Amino acid sequence: MTPIAVAVPLLWLAWLVLTEWVPMFPLNDLAPGNLRPRLLAAAINYPFPLLIAAGVALHRPWSSIAALALCALILAGHVASWWLPYFGISTAAQREVYARDYARTRKILPTAGHDVVPDVQHLVVGLLTLVMFGTTLAATLTA
Repeated sequence: MTPIAVAVPLLWLAWLVLTEWVPMFPLNDLAPGNLRPRLLAAAINYPFPLLIAAGVALHRPWSSIAALALCALILAGHVASWWLPYFGISTAAQREVYARDYARTRKILPTAGHDVVPDVQHLVVGLLTLVMFGTTLAATLTA
């Protein structure tokens, strides 16, 4: 399980890099005006999967627990950024970012009555986040 638990965070990171930097409209919407927020998001988000993969690869109880804690933070952030707003708990800032950066991207969930709707790009992120949490949990339980 450890090789998979090391690979999944790297896959998660690869998906982020691909969808945040390679234009693939309507999967993503890389307007020139959102370069600065994307750079900031990259600086904040990209180290986390590397730390998770390293923590799992080290395969010590403390490193596995730290990796699991980081996975939990990422999962909580994803829920707070996409699923709470989808179900009606959003801030004005979230709605503004959504309108600017994600309103034109491909969606498969119903959009009627929702101010923020997770697009395909972020549904994949959410799925990879759950898989990352699950594989990290499994690796932690065997550490």
